[in-house]
Amino acid sequence: MIRYLKVTSDIDIERQSSSIGVSVSLYICIQIFGDIMAKKIVVIGAGAAGMMAAITAGKTADVLLIEKNDRVGKKLFITGKGRCNVTNAGDADVFFNSVVTNSKFMYSSFYSFDNNMVMDFLEKASCPLKVERGGRVFPVSDHSSDVIGAFKMLINRNHNIKLLTDSKVLQIKCEDGQVTGVVIQEKENKKNREIDCDAVIVATGGMSYPLTGSTGDGYKWAEKCGHTIKELSPSLVPFEIEEKCCRDMMGLSLKNVDLHIKCGKKKIFDEQGEMLFTHFGISGPLTLSASSHLGDMKKHRYIAEIDLKPALSEEQLYDRITRDFALLANHAAQGALVKLLPSSMQPVMVARWGIDPATKANQITREQKRELVQLIKHWRVSIDARGDLAHAVITSGGVSVREVDPKTMQSKKAQGLYFAGEVLDVDAYTGGYNLQIAFCTAQAFANHL
Repeated sequence: MIRYLKVTSDIDIERQSSSIGVSVSLYICIQIFGDIMAKKIVVIGAGAAGMMAAITAGKTADVLLIEKNDRVGKKLFITGKGRCNVTNAGDADVFFNSVVTNSKFMYSSFYSFDNNMVMDFLEKASCPLKVERGGRVFPVSDHSSDVIGAFKMLINRNHNIKLLTDSKVLQIKCEDGQVTGVVIQEKENKKNREIDCDAVIVATGGMSYPLTGSTGDGYKWAEKCGHTIKELSPSLVPFEIEEKCCRDMMGLSLKNVDLHIKCGKKKIFDEQGEMLFTHFGISGPLTLSASSHLGDMKKHRYIAEIDLKPALSEEQLYDRITRDFALLANHAAQGALVKLLPSSMQPVMVARWGIDPATKANQITREQKRELVQLIKHWRVSIDARGDLAHAVITSGGVSVREVDPKTMQSKKAQGLYFAGEVLDVDAYTGGYNLQIAFCTAQAFANHL
């Protein structure tokens, strides 16, 4: 019955309270003042972090979600090659070991909204999920549009959230250490408009894939509000390799190989997984993760070393080669590798091996087989460069986490200013971890309004 009471004046309150009771009158007053006092929140950026922040904040506040593109989730659409790897199903240790930069900063927000909660959130929003190798979590449909659709549905259902697309934020208004609003430019009329609010959350992403709208605006606003911006660099990028062998194997995908990255005698990366040869070098999940560990390419020389048969010791591999060559005794060197290596790698291996391609398998000496073992277990190429920010999956660096409260994501420099997602100086390996960071930092903001 309370739901249908209509209050137009103090007299109306008195009349209704006399017939229904004082408790109802108090309820109505609470509702009136609750509406008056509802916080006004501006969320900048309708990507993964921004949409999650808006949906959660919209439960208790009035939210204006501003997106410069003509639609939401533009970068989310291309994530995971269009399949959208939303999180990783591994336990907490797996997550924290996969966060390359400032993992301790993530403790509070992750435990408040962990990977299981992310999965539950999406499945309740009619986006069923599946877990694949390596704990990677994808929508069952393999379409990122279903993930975006789930977020759009939740935004449209919440009348406290207003979505404004095709609108660019020009400035965050900050006076005496307090955020008071934003200045935006709407695309339709090109006019600037000031919007007052109680809090602003910057969820603009980094500088990777600028065509999706990630152009580094968030860093500029944060800096103007007194924040330190840690050096920005591309992360989760492929490697450029000048050696012709990679081009010769272009398109070849390798599974279950070990990739080691060395800087001098120091091994800085060592993991097993998948990689890909391209026209410019090497790529794939292993390569992208390895790129997070490289420093200044001008100061250091890095070598990528691939173990093509990590399941076999050198002696076991030697025995395997000996058996293969015995079975293929009359085949030339390349043909003798048919059971051992992919077809596009066979001529490249023979060339690097340095033996006459016409040599029959039964003519290959023990020493030559030992040399082949070393090549297969230690295939080396020099890394000449990393991909640039335009081709990076994420941006490393960003707003210094020392200046942000890890429990609430609120700035320590300006009251009412918050950050979530890639704009922060936190990044992780490929495998769903970076989206998990986006989701739980957004929830941390919204849960502490």
